[in-house]
Amino acid sequence: MLFSIVVVALNPGGKILKTVESILGQGWRDYEILVKDGLSKDGSIEDLEQKYAAEERLRIVRKQDRSIYDAMNQALDLAEGDYVLFLNCGDSFYEEAVLEKTAGAIAARRTAEGKDGGKPCIFYGDTFCEQTGAMVHSAPKITGFTCYRNIPCHQSCFYDRRLFEEKRYDTQYRIRADYDHFLWCFYRGKADMAYLDFPVSAYEGGGVSEEKKNRDLDRREHRKVTKEYMGFWELSRYRLAMALTLAPLRSWMAGSKRFSGFYHRMKSWLYRA
Repeated sequence: MLFSIVVVALNPGGKILKTVESILGQGWRDYEILVKDGLSKDGSIEDLEQKYAAEERLRIVRKQDRSIYDAMNQALDLAEGDYVLFLNCGDSFYEEAVLEKTAGAIAARRTAEGKDGGKPCIFYGDTFCEQTGAMVHSAPKITGFTCYRNIPCHQSCFYDRRLFEEKRYDTQYRIRADYDHFLWCFYRGKADMAYLDFPVSAYEGGGVSEEKKNRDLDRREHRKVTKEYMGFWELSRYRLAMALTLAPLRSWMAGSKRFSGFYHRMKSWLYRA
């Protein structure tokens, strides 16, 4: 099996149906949907089970978990695909050909590198933000500065499952465990990074890290993670670069419905310049 699409849920309401329907709408069929539910009580999982009782590619696992990252780790124990992608409830694939296009990129890599594709690789693409109506372009080349500043959205990353065999999500982090894992893949796992150059997912917006009450924790965890993987002088360079390029203003523009589209178009142009 090529893909495991994992959806973790806890009382997701109708959002779970939106996400699962998006996955089932893919033209490429070599995948499984693994819904890891933390014992929801809102009836949403029962509705999902009833609607798709005959869908063999859908597996629903109901088990208590301690956090979203614990749930993701539990799902990884069960995933059977060569590549794993996590979609949050309410998110969706950007178009019906996403898996087909990604499978083509994987096949090309396997042809060039051998049957197993050589070193483990993360295939990543762009992300459409429904909240701002803007396309968030990922950097075509991942560097240390990219890792410090803005990694690709995890909903648009297909991870070689071997990367999770070496390291799972670190549940000490409430917000930044996926960020910690990505930096581990880049700095210590020495994973290859392959840019797909097309939108992978449509992100609903309003995630935990974006909530006002969590911003201080988000910053603290960012500092802790970057200090784990980056040396003093590397961090100093990146912090200076962020200050000189008016990072707070750029962050405000990126989150503004009025300016987000312009900001991300300019960012995409600079990536390709």
